[in-house]
Amino acid sequence: MLPEQAHILKQRLTEIVQTLTGQDVPQVTLERPKVAAHGDVATNIALQTAKKAGKNPRELAQSIVDQILADEQTSAIIASAEIAGPGFINFRLSPQAVTAVLDLIETQGQRYGYKAPGAGKVLVEFVSANPTGPLHVGHARQAALGDALCRLFEAGGYDVSREFYYNDAGNQIDNLALSVQARLKGLTPDSDDYPQDGYRGDYIVEIANDYSAGKTVQASDGIAVTGSGDADDLEAIRRFAVTYLRHEQDLDLKAFGLAFDRYYLESSLYEDGRVQAVVDRLTANGHTFEEDGALWLRTTELGTGDDKDRVMRKTEGGYTYFVPDVAYHVTKWERGFEKAINIQGSDHHGTVARVRAGLQGLDMGIPATYPDYVLHKMVKVVRDGQEVKISKRAGSYVTLRDLIDWVGRDAVRFFLIQRRADTEFVFDVDLARSQTEENPVYYVQYAHARICSVLVQADETIRQQLNQADAGLLTAPSEQVLLKRLAEFSDVIEQAMQDLAPHLIAFWLRDCASDFHAWYNAERLRVDDPALQAARLRLADATRQVLANGLALLGVDAPERM
Repeated sequence: MLPEQAHILKQRLTEIVQTLTGQDVPQVTLERPKVAAHGDVATNIALQTAKKAGKNPRELAQSIVDQILADEQTSAIIASAEIAGPGFINFRLSPQAVTAVLDLIETQGQRYGYKAPGAGKVLVEFVSANPTGPLHVGHARQAALGDALCRLFEAGGYDVSREFYYNDAGNQIDNLALSVQARLKGLTPDSDDYPQDGYRGDYIVEIANDYSAGKTVQASDGIAVTGSGDADDLEAIRRFAVTYLRHEQDLDLKAFGLAFDRYYLESSLYEDGRVQAVVDRLTANGHTFEEDGALWLRTTELGTGDDKDRVMRKTEGGYTYFVPDVAYHVTKWERGFEKAINIQGSDHHGTVARVRAGLQGLDMGIPATYPDYVLHKMVKVVRDGQEVKISKRAGSYVTLRDLIDWVGRDAVRFFLIQRRADTEFVFDVDLARSQTEENPVYYVQYAHARICSVLVQADETIRQQLNQADAGLLTAPSEQVLLKRLAEFSDVIEQAMQDLAPHLIAFWLRDCASDFHAWYNAERLRVDDPALQAARLRLADATRQVLANGLALLGVDAPERM
């Protein structure tokens, strides 16, 4: 059912029930029956309102049905209705309502399923990797989830900003600099004097060699650093190594087809005084206390569900990691992003309550649930039936670039989105490279390419007049199923956006491709009857467009041939 049709039906149901019961009517919900034979759409509004109005639910349901079928507007949408069980109403759509989706797809094209701009601003922060090495498969899952969410919100009419937060301060950066310095001095990871927590991948050697050679490296935000070759200047090594790896991560993201609107440096929060300002304000508001030489935040009193108070400034000095996070999220709020979404690994679960507590303690009018979080579990990579744990270049993990090299960008994106973010996922390299219906991205892309091939081979005269074809000829059961599937697309986008669940788009694409293949195998598209052929080609072309729109939401190409 199309959104506009659902709106009309809900509106009339509300008016009719209010008149019949004399009561205020709760929001009408429409659902798709679990069994297709029961109808196209169902509602329990009679059950919801009958008791309060002192009426028999089935009798009330029958009165509702009678008026819906007699109404000029709704009778054009609803062909029939039946009362089920204690008072459920099952509606069947009229043929005109089912085929109306074709006109809408042809009119809106690449915008079908999308809403007009103006819904507001949203900032999505994702990947946000420490610049200490190449992006690994966990970052790849973040990249796929984050970019798909951005595309969903853009489809929902939002002004979306993609942001990458660089943790370019702290112990891990110190370890990076010490690792490069050790390599510059000829030490290897096996050496006794090599940093205990140092990085061991081959990329550390590459950084050291380029630093010694005086190479200039530049990150995507324009920051450029030239290696001096001085093995004793640890600060110079640090700046070069961080910029070098930021550049390398930029190349990884470019290979993934992903560009960010802004890169935000953690170090800048210290340099411009934002971290200290947050600490001072929390202290002035009475939300901190000192104990054992440390400064603590009373997170348990700030209503965000934290189970104990948290250290802000350690006894030995320096702030804990969530303090600059609070300062960073203040900048999001101050920049006008009333909705902010963070994509992070599930190991950041403890951060959620602390950051929200810090924001509440500032008394700035920030909502208690700000920001939203999508926490994802990690990915296990399997190749030739064996788990892959090592990347030669990274030293201890499979990189994003490894996955792209093995299976291609489209498969990486689709595979990493096709499961709920909070479930563990096994990335099967062999399956992702296969050309079978078990490979979901191949299955969907093949449906699109198959339609393109059919349309190219069709008679040009028929092809040029598809929008004039008589959709009323599309009466085969498989055609009706496919038409109704196409009409769901807008609702699926809305649900995926509201639930922060882009995997719903991947599920829907697989179902739509399955419906298309079933129709293609059940009904010949090129038949002797020109009118029927034109109608079926019209349906095929509409399916092609919606498959392309859905793949675009995942950042996956829609090939015309395979």
